Amino acid sequence: MTTPDDLPLIHAGVLRWYGEHARPLPWRAAGTTAWEIFLSEVMSQQTPVARVVPTWREWLRRWPTPPDLAAASPGDAVRLWGRLGYPRRALRLREAAVAMVERHEGEVPRTHADLLALPGVGAYTAAAVASFAFGDPQVVIDTNVRRVLARALDGQAQAAPSLTAHETRLAAAAMPPSAEDGNTWNAAVMELGALVCTARAPQCDRCPVVDLCAWQRAGCPAYDGPARRGQAWHGTDRQVRGRIVQLLRETSGAVARAEVDTVWPEDPAKVDRCLTGLIEDGLVEPVDGGYALPA
Repeated sequence: MTTPDDLPLIHAGVLRWYGEHARPLPWRAAGTTAWEIFLSEVMSQQTPVARVVPTWREWLRRWPTPPDLAAASPGDAVRLWGRLGYPRRALRLREAAVAMVERHEGEVPRTHADLLALPGVGAYTAAAVASFAFGDPQVVIDTNVRRVLARALDGQAQAAPSLTAHETRLAAAAMPPSAEDGNTWNAAVMELGALVCTARAPQCDRCPVVDLCAWQRAGCPAYDGPARRGQAWHGTDRQVRGRIVQLLRETSGAVARAEVDTVWPEDPAKVDRCLTGLIEDGLVEPVDGGYALPA
């Protein structure tokens, strides 16, 4: 475990490192709007940044403000989502834009509470947008933050399989005292986890606080917590759902059921289950005896 005296040194080291090594992501540029930051945060969840940037740019060319997206069809949002994965996020983004028009005069709301009340916005997104768009240093906790704090402050090789109350308290206690440093810290810890303090092969020789890291001081003990499940892909419902949505995205008009079945011919029952789920989620609509993206 680290001591109270270590924390200011950790703050200084991480903030200095971030100032020198932060990636020049487009939504970090001066003058970036709250809407641009909002889009980036939703798109970047569970998706590598390199895949996000082209789609983020395309969405902003098409829908530069919340009212622009609110006026679009759900199907257009899903179509322009491309292959980012988890296409329900496209629908939730449009629903959030509609709520911004209806409740906030077409603007991204400034308060954490109002952000959290938007459709599809959870604790992470609300805190991140409040911090990065409006300078309100809410405690931002994602997978990278959890891993860095587990190692640097708790001496654990990995965070718990899911967010715990202890981790939430730890992240809050780790925030620097000033608002400016707090907002930068939120970005810096995520960046450190993405680039250096990675899950499988941490580059401890590049870490700015390696001498203060509780995990290093403990001799880098192996993870001994609950088993962590890997994410399977081939043959999963998620893969089949993705193939169905991609087929509809690439086709104008309705697609016949027989053609939908071709996305996974070895298991028609799986296709049926996934198609039903997509309809229930609002990602697919039955039309003209076939199926299409929502109008």
